Amino acid sequence: MKRFSSRAGVVVSALAVSIAMAGTAVATPPSGILSGRVVARGSFADPVDVKFKVKDGREEVTQVKRAGETVMQEIVVAPGGQTGWHSHHGPAVVLVTSGSLTIYSSEDPSCGGRTYVAGQAFVDPGQGHTHIAFNHDASENTVLWVTYFDVPAGAPFRLDAADPGLCSF
Repeated sequence: MKRFSSRAGVVVSALAVSIAMAGTAVATPPSGILSGRVVARGSFADPVDVKFKVKDGREEVTQVKRAGETVMQEIVVAPGGQTGWHSHHGPAVVLVTSGSLTIYSSEDPSCGGRTYVAGQAFVDPGQGHTHIAFNHDASENTVLWVTYFDVPAGAPFRLDAADPGLCSF
């Protein structure tokens, strides 16, 4: 019986490593991210519900009851850089402070991106919404200030995702 348990442990360990490697293999890592400094992270002192209504030709509502931690981050994307496909636990508010950023959504089969320029802000609905963002400019960095809502305590605020195969960049 002891021998079986030892073999079972080896099989389970090998399976766990295989799953971890497979997850890494399908993720699409970012490139050209010059910095991703976390400026602040904290929890609301009182219970807070967060709701965003975005009217961009269709009305999209993102709602979170009893939001978790909030994280603020400054991201600098080099010319030609990209974030890799990813999502977030909850909604995120993104402010483009310099340059421009083009977002492509996994929910858009035409792979039509939307570009935001310095001084514009947008809401990423989070909650499994998978997307990728590019700095298509050939010479200027893009600087973003992002506030992530409803991040589980101590958890990452960015969740890597596989390429959905919609776009050919």
